[in-house]
Amino acid sequence: MAYRKIEEYDEKTTKELAGHVRAILELLGEDPTREGLVKTPERVAKAWQFLTQGYFQEGETIVKSAVFTEPYSQMVIVKDIELFSLCEHHMLPFIGKAHVAYIPNGRITGLSKVARVVETYARRLQVQERLTEQIRDCIQDSLKPLGVAVVIEAMHTCMSMRGVEKSNAVTTTSAFSGIFLKSDKTRNEFLELIRR
Repeated sequence: MAYRKIEEYDEKTTKELAGHVRAILELLGEDPTREGLVKTPERVAKAWQFLTQGYFQEGETIVKSAVFTEPYSQMVIVKDIELFSLCEHHMLPFIGKAHVAYIPNGRITGLSKVARVVETYARRLQVQERLTEQIRDCIQDSLKPLGVAVVIEAMHTCMSMRGVEKSNAVTTTSAFSGIFLKSDKTRNEFLELIRR
């Protein structure tokens, strides 16, 4: 399935989700019929469908939709890609940025495809560690480059709003393949470039 953003919501799914949201509101002691909450169940149902639309997208299809033969064999970096995801443990947001690099091996992809791959895997219930590896693996499997590097930095609201309540904590994860694993020089060049 090609990359697509939700523009129309499935009526059956929206109705079923809204019913569950209404029940949650009641269990929390709220009155879902009061003015401010009357349309909340439907709004939440649509929001959840939007926030999890990555389940209906395939990263490899996105990359392969714009692959070009090119003899370029130096590092390609797309950095500071905003990401918004949902922690699968508490279903609360984590927000941050991804830095993605690859070294082509005769084939490149459109730069926007790299950002779309990040969004595709972020728009699912996630843990940051898996998200980092899914992005790396998608680009590695789709393009067969000499190597891929991914670093994600994110703030998890499940840590800042509840639990330990540390609002300034940032989690950093990394995943490397190919030359980024084998060559300290290449990996360090990538890390230096994303710090700038």
